[in-house]
Amino acid sequence: MARIAGVNIPTNKRVIIALTYIHGIGRTTAVEIADKLGIDHSRRVQDLSDEEVLRIRETIDADYAVEGDLRRQTAMNIKRLMDLRSYRGLRHRNGLPVRGQRTHTNARTRKGKAKPIAGKKK
Repeated sequence: MARIAGVNIPTNKRVIIALTYIHGIGRTTAVEIADKLGIDHSRRVQDLSDEEVLRIRETIDADYAVEGDLRRQTAMNIKRLMDLRSYRGLRHRNGLPVRGQRTHTNARTRKGKAKPIAGKKK
């Protein structure tokens, strides 16, 4: 089992699909990495040599923000918005939708399970 950026990559999958198991690498980035290193898209991770896995690991470390660094960067961006007390920061703090969605109905993902209000019946 290959280990890249602190993630165990599944060996029986194609390289492009396996790289998407790393947080911060999607399909497009995985294809870009494979093209840059000259790795065929149809090859499986188990067919890669140790040297090829090492080249993939070095390329990702050098050129892409992935896993812990990316999560930390995202958390710092949200914290900065909250510290500035911007509208988006306040929405994050209150656990409400940040990007302008309606909250009268829906928005249950951000707001959590519906809480019944006592004395609302007529």
